[in-house]
Amino acid sequence: MSAPPRVLSPAEANQRARRFLIGSAAVTALLYVVPYGHTVGYPLMLLSTLAHEMGHGLAAVFVGGHFDEFRMFADGSGRATSLIEPTPLKQAAVAAGGLVGPALVAAFGFLMGRTPERARKGLVVVGAGLALALILVVRGLFGMGFVAVTAALCLAIALRARPWVSQVTILFLAVQLALSVFSRGDYLFTDRAVTAEGVMASDVAQMAEALWLPYWFWGALCGLFSVAVLALGVLLLWRAPAARTAP
Repeated sequence: MSAPPRVLSPAEANQRARRFLIGSAAVTALLYVVPYGHTVGYPLMLLSTLAHEMGHGLAAVFVGGHFDEFRMFADGSGRATSLIEPTPLKQAAVAAGGLVGPALVAAFGFLMGRTPERARKGLVVVGAGLALALILVVRGLFGMGFVAVTAALCLAIALRARPWVSQVTILFLAVQLALSVFSRGDYLFTDRAVTAEGVMASDVAQMAEALWLPYWFWGALCGLFSVAVLALGVLLLWRAPAARTAP
């Protein structure tokens, strides 16, 4: 009869989360220098596209609209179609939702990755959310295949693997989304978006058209917001748990 797994103290769980975070960043850095690293990183790029486009759709729902469909293409581009009341603020909010989406999801991952138990719950939330999106809004064979595989992996790891595997997974994914804020940051400062469906106005250009000030201003603002959200998420992960005092 095997002994039950030892339950980590809050301090031990926090220390291990820090090691996993550093290890995830190191592995990611290697992908940029080892042969075929970009090929291995291709699914991770698609992950940032997924977070970006879902950010658009969920922002539309948040402002009282409807998220119609999401499509992803093999070149890493995507499109989220929504129906909202055509007011400047709502249009700008939907455009901004995609720009800050990866940072918000990354911060969620950092927060849930503090302990194995929370990491497992976080993966269940992500997996179940993607499964629901697959039924309701994801269209196109490529996007449906990627979302289905991602949802299945998240749920399988959360429900079948050891708890520490869930912690490694959610922190690794959070690191990828956090880095995508910077690796794909040039999109914040362009007025055009090149997708598999052609060239169209970028998100920041749509914000500039709906509101005032140039597109690069809104790009800088969304970038600063994303960095602040990421910094908060890392801080919450890195901060040592408060000591409990006896009653």
